[in-house]
Amino acid sequence: MPAQGEQPEAAALRAGNLPAEMSLDEKLVQLVGLWRHVNREEGVVAPLQDAMQGDEEEFEEFARHGLGHVTRHFGTTPVDPAQAGAELADMQRWLRDHTRLGIPAIAHEECLTGLAAWRATTYPVPPAWGATFDPALVEEMGRRIGASMRALGVHQGLAPVLDVIRDQRWGRVEECISEDPYEVATIGAAYVRGLQSTGVIATLKHFVGYSNSRAGRNLAPVHAGPREVADTLLFPFEVAVRDARAGSVMNSYAEIDGIPIAADAHYLTRILRDEWGFEGTVVADYFAVAFLHTLHAVATDAEDAAVQALSAGIDVELPTGVAYLEPLKRAVTSGRIPESLVDRALRRVLTQKAALGLLDDGYEPSGPGPIDLDDPGSRALARRLAEESIVLLANDGVLPLGRAEGRRVAVLGPNAGSVAALFGCYSFVNHVLPHSPGVETGIAAPTVLDALREELPEAVIRVDRGTGVDDGDRSGIAAAARLAAGSDVAILVLGDRSGLFGRGTSGEGCDVETLDLPGAQQELADAVIATGTPVVVVLMTGRAYAVPRIIRDAAAVVQAYFPGEEGAGAIARVLSGAVNPSGRLPMSMPRSTAGQPYSYLHPKLGAAGSVSNIDPAPALAFGHGLSYTRFVYEGLRADERVRAGEPIRCSVVVRNAGERRGAEVVQLYASDRIASVTRPLAQLVGYARVELEPGESATVGFDVPARLLAFTGRDGRRVVEPGEVGVSVRRSAADVVAEVSVLLTGPLHEITGDERRLGAVSVEKGQPS
Repeated sequence: MPAQGEQPEAAALRAGNLPAEMSLDEKLVQLVGLWRHVNREEGVVAPLQDAMQGDEEEFEEFARHGLGHVTRHFGTTPVDPAQAGAELADMQRWLRDHTRLGIPAIAHEECLTGLAAWRATTYPVPPAWGATFDPALVEEMGRRIGASMRALGVHQGLAPVLDVIRDQRWGRVEECISEDPYEVATIGAAYVRGLQSTGVIATLKHFVGYSNSRAGRNLAPVHAGPREVADTLLFPFEVAVRDARAGSVMNSYAEIDGIPIAADAHYLTRILRDEWGFEGTVVADYFAVAFLHTLHAVATDAEDAAVQALSAGIDVELPTGVAYLEPLKRAVTSGRIPESLVDRALRRVLTQKAALGLLDDGYEPSGPGPIDLDDPGSRALARRLAEESIVLLANDGVLPLGRAEGRRVAVLGPNAGSVAALFGCYSFVNHVLPHSPGVETGIAAPTVLDALREELPEAVIRVDRGTGVDDGDRSGIAAAARLAAGSDVAILVLGDRSGLFGRGTSGEGCDVETLDLPGAQQELADAVIATGTPVVVVLMTGRAYAVPRIIRDAAAVVQAYFPGEEGAGAIARVLSGAVNPSGRLPMSMPRSTAGQPYSYLHPKLGAAGSVSNIDPAPALAFGHGLSYTRFVYEGLRADERVRAGEPIRCSVVVRNAGERRGAEVVQLYASDRIASVTRPLAQLVGYARVELEPGESATVGFDVPARLLAFTGRDGRRVVEPGEVGVSVRRSAADVVAEVSVLLTGPLHEITGDERRLGAVSVEKGQPS
């Protein structure tokens, strides 16, 4: 991560000299956090927090020897940002003036959909980032989030999540970018660059395997072979570490093949540091060190857990010091673990603090004063992200609605009038405010109903909820259907309610057994569609649901992954036609629950066949999305012969053949015909979001490096084998527009750590015809 105070060399020198001056108590407290003002309600904002968090600590007593991290000072309860910023500055000043060494703490916060603080801009969830296929826009979001954090005195953000979506039943799908590791890598690295450009440390989550849990359950065992881990699950983290220079990594709660990641030096040290050259800090996911004893049962007690975690490579225990204070002190003083391992973690923490300017002699903490965390520029960016992320799944011509002058429009469904339906579980609105009744949201967030009334002022809008999100109440379905029957068009807003640990239908700990819509929503949809009135279904969800009947029978279907504070207006503008939809599916839309876990990155054996009656093919494939204009492709060209290890260069012309401006996501896939191990039928190796006027064309060039064609061979090496590779342009993973063959020649090529390029894309526009 770029230095905020000193140059990295000077920071490392100062951090390297400090441990010799420190007592063991002073060292250990640098390796833990302090979580003040945490809600005592069971599992409010972290798993099993009630069992792990002791009585609320007095700051001055806990930090008498110093402090490593301040945990979620802004993101645990609703606090005025300026007041909380002043309190944080007072804490830092106390650490500087009243501890022997005067070392301030790193303040960290959640920032997945914006800084998770009261009154801060709340952006769309990560699947929406993936739906935009727009890394530059995500990078700008990261930059704005980082700027807000730095203004408040926050140094580290616990984002992005780089878990690759594997099973739609998993509640934390809403925190993930995509089912494609290349897209996760490119979008995730953009977020890292944006956040860290402001001097805030990005923390990669959850390293590694968390999303590959058995049966889609949260915090469940993971069984994945080393090839799947290396080629799919690790790849985004490698890119974020090697290419984007992420400053921190957070371990996964998972256990892979019986070994918890929190105690696995293979991943935390040998891969992360020895192979990738990571020099930042590894922080524990909340209570993960103690979980080695309480959940995984591989440690006899907190002391044993601390020894295993520190030895494996976890530098900082978060959110507080359950294991790394007294238990770890006993292990060091008894000789069970060498103090040199404490010093190893300490130097990493101090190097980071020095780079942040926290060890500077002139460091002077100060509160932000009056501050606007939801300024017009941030709201405008949230609006653009929401607009680009909305995916038009199906349309028989009913959309766009225009101004709907004089038309009777029925607005139905449980999410039409819901503010909470706009946000994910790591938004402040859904993460914290449910436990603070009576506190306002702190940000302007109109509902879809509000936005439709504003966008369609000449329509006659009538409203009926029909049913709740998951209450199963069927008593209002008939009335909603009657309202639809007497209307010219019905807009049916369905989907999720995000929450934590079973308090929602999506979110952390909100896993599902079926991918049917929650509650009685499918019955509501069936009844409304059966009236014969054209029905536009809007899905506001955190995952992809199995809704093949809705896709088939509704007049139009729109997918909006929790689109944030500006999301309702974005949806309304897409429906009216003020915005031309351009989002593409970052995850396949399943046909049924039976196909899970599923990824479009499956080998031939993973497709339908005569030996099974289950067809795992999705209802709509990864990359699918419609527009109000029409794009055509011409002239796909690629090198015919390329030496294995050299990049493949190809180009294609895309033209807007419709009558209005629009954006096409040009998708490039590769298919390894024959290989020494089974390979995906196709994999994304490049994409470009291209804005075109009517009649305008663009030549899109791709430079696909060997790194993207590589895989783990039978001997465990990442290689590119000579042979035939298909290169195709597609509208989705299942919709091939054109394909050419490229012959890779020469000897087998082994990928080295120096090969970091993710390729290059060029767009050269022509004149409208």
